Amino acid sequence: MITDHQLRQDVLDELEFEPSVNAAHIGVSTNSGVVTLTGFVSSYGEKLAAERAARRVKGVKALAEEIEIRMPSDKKTADDEVAKRAIDILKWRVGLPADRIGVKVEKGFVTLTGDVDWQYQKSEAEAAVHDLTGVVGIVNAIRVTSPVPAYEVREKIQKALHRNADLDAARITVETSSGKVILRGNVHGWHERNVAVGAAWSAPGVIDVEDHLRIEP
Repeated sequence: MITDHQLRQDVLDELEFEPSVNAAHIGVSTNSGVVTLTGFVSSYGEKLAAERAARRVKGVKALAEEIEIRMPSDKKTADDEVAKRAIDILKWRVGLPADRIGVKVEKGFVTLTGDVDWQYQKSEAEAAVHDLTGVVGIVNAIRVTSPVPAYEVREKIQKALHRNADLDAARITVETSSGKVILRGNVHGWHERNVAVGAAWSAPGVIDVEDHLRIEP
């Protein structure tokens, strides 16, 4: 059983190990496996990297994130410039229907709208803009509109789970309805949980994933 003291040190070590994060400005506290990150970073991308690093640590059951984004005054970018850069980078990304994606920026918060055929395109659009200077948050309101029968979605996800060496697929149940997927069962840690959720999102026609997986101690 990992103590809170050891878990805190493991998370701190992982943040130090992550090259895209300046761990000197991030604080970590733990309580019964729940990790809270505080402090500040210089970009939205660095904030996401800190979250991912913390979730990788064995023993983390939940994450509370209170990190602020503090950009130096010389790096603050006007909303119209952020919007133009976002539109340009979406056009440059191969495989993205940029003409079907809308961009709105207000006080550094980027809202993406429109519709795409695949979940990976929705995720790719968000990933494309989160490292832009001036971005402090993203609302991804892009819709996935590919119509695929529920039974076919469930079958594809179940096969993907069984193929993955990192999962005990027999412990996970998959329910589907109108493009929504519900995952239930038990996993051994955040890595397994992320693998299962990623497999669900990768199936064609999925527009939402409800993660009810439980992490065993």
